[in-house]
Amino acid sequence: MNKAHVIEHIRFALEAKLSEATNAADSARLDATHEQSAAETQYDSLSIESGYLAQGQSERVNDAHKSIAQFEQSYDLQSANQVTVGSLIKAIDLDDKTHWFYFGPSEGGLKVTVKQQAVLVITQSAPIGWALFNKMIGDECEYQVASQTYSFEILDIL
Repeated sequence: MNKAHVIEHIRFALEAKLSEATNAADSARLDATHEQSAAETQYDSLSIESGYLAQGQSERVNDAHKSIAQFEQSYDLQSANQVTVGSLIKAIDLDDKTHWFYFGPSEGGLKVTVKQQAVLVITQSAPIGWALFNKMIGDECEYQVASQTYSFEILDIL
């Protein structure tokens, strides 16, 4: 797996997320300012609700910009011999299934597919992120979600 390809796919996914958020914010803003949104009575709250929706969508746009900036910084971090932000991790579970993770600054749970291989973005705030952070090649890590326990061995850090 090539780290540059993973970064390219993550960039594309984040840009798509930004585009979607921008379109939703623009649409919500138009709805909030449309003449049909104007209150007809003192109990009509459509314009207020539309305004709140527009504000929320604008916050999504700001969050998307922030994530893109954070990821841009993480791409330049040199991989150490241990898992840190910006690491691409190859791990194997107890069933000998290979898993790929990108340790990102945000957007945990984002999945990208590179050459038919899924790469999951993880962060330190997730159980798997806590388990993998600062681990080295050959280390085993274990974490639990609800009553399910997951175990991995780190095969490579790029």
